[in-house]
Amino acid sequence: MVGTFYKASSPDSDPYVQIGTKVKKDSTVCIVEAMKLFNEIDADVEGEIVEILVEDGQLVEFGQPLFLVKE
Repeated sequence: MVGTFYKASSPDSDPYVQIGTKVKKDSTVCIVEAMKLFNEIDADVEGEIVEILVEDGQLVEFGQPLFLVKE
């Protein structure tokens, strides 16, 4: 399924994560909107965000990597 990647909960909000942010399992890292539903996406690993692989507002597909995380 195709959805739209959003780095923050609203245009006025800070992004959930940035390069250098340390995340834990189940930390919210972004939102993907699909079929008018906004789904919070949680990290499934613990580590540090080293690269964000997609741009805000970009279409993404199921299984597509969104972040590189150094464990």
